[in-house]
Amino acid sequence: MVDLDGVFRREWGPAVAALARWSGDLTVAEDAVQEAFAEALRTWPRDRVPDNPGGWVLTVARNRARDRLRRESVRPGKEWGYVVEEIQAIRARTDHADPHPVRDDELRMMFTCAHPALDRLSQLALTLRLVSGLTVAEIARALLQTETAVGQRITRAKAKVRHANIPLRVPPAELLPERTPHVLGCIYSVFTEGYWSTAGPSAIRDELCDEGVRLASELCTLMPSEPEAHALAALVLLHDSRRSTRVDADGTLVPLEEQDRARWDRGRIARGLNRLRLAQGSTGPYLPQAVIAALHATASSWDQTDWRAICAAYDKLAVMTDSPVVRANRALAVGFRDGPDAGLAALEKVAHDPRLARSNLVASVRADLLRRAGRRDDALTWYRTALASNGSEPGRDYLRRRIAECGG
Repeated sequence: MVDLDGVFRREWGPAVAALARWSGDLTVAEDAVQEAFAEALRTWPRDRVPDNPGGWVLTVARNRARDRLRRESVRPGKEWGYVVEEIQAIRARTDHADPHPVRDDELRMMFTCAHPALDRLSQLALTLRLVSGLTVAEIARALLQTETAVGQRITRAKAKVRHANIPLRVPPAELLPERTPHVLGCIYSVFTEGYWSTAGPSAIRDELCDEGVRLASELCTLMPSEPEAHALAALVLLHDSRRSTRVDADGTLVPLEEQDRARWDRGRIARGLNRLRLAQGSTGPYLPQAVIAALHATASSWDQTDWRAICAAYDKLAVMTDSPVVRANRALAVGFRDGPDAGLAALEKVAHDPRLARSNLVASVRADLLRRAGRRDDALTWYRTALASNGSEPGRDYLRRRIAECGG
């Protein structure tokens, strides 16, 4: 059986990024790669998967893009030879004009999508689509927006990149500070979509986790003096150290308190702690998150977790971000520090924030705190509420398990 979905997840981003650099047009690149995968779906089951599927996809996509540009060139005053000259000029600019020695087309694409001409949400949506290959539905869930709104954002963003002639390159040093926060956010979104899949049959997408870790490391190589890049790298490494224990042999989610700590990846924990040391001095949001991850990764047991330090880190993060998601997660930590009733009181302060209206986070946290408080009937109601808005099948299975434990 052809695992086309796995190939797509691995090869989409590199193919789109490489073809965008070759053609200078994001829409041409995306459409051509999409056509290449459609061709793969037709031919691979019959002819078998090629030895180098990524190379096959890129070759077919480049041919599709060349055909499209040739067709578009057939109009008065614009011959194919002139189009070829334009493509060669684009390739020369993108290959040699970068002020930084970046080998990774995807990282180059991220900085392109981080151009200040694009608004923040459009930057993120465009990057998640073009670099990560996430569907519009997946991006909508990640951004807590409707699919229609996200689709329109992506279309407008691509048009603006094209019409404004935004170069496909890493910007010069003086422009890096304004672009870096977006690139960091996009890398983290790639990782979190892999680490906690918002939809589909699998709780974890290994290729997206690997991609997030890789891109975070690549950014540290590009910007070795940027502490927030090291903070992000620490965060994803420390989270990723627990990846293999987050689901059991049947693919069922395993809560942190029940995970086998002996199976955590000590090498990744060590690398994450080293990145954390390099991140000292960071004033951005990834450092307190990395500190929280480090406190979990280094606790000898669930009972030995330093919830006081974790709550302190959440307090710093809440001041930095004014995020209702942070405040909801902080409420759960308060519940572990001071007891479930204290956690419920903290949750109530954020429960009605309209930014959480499309999320099941409040319902999930409230249900968990109620269960720990022994209020099983109330917990059952909120677990059912959380189940109704959860798009991940492993997440739904986990909630069903909790419902059964509460007598539902």
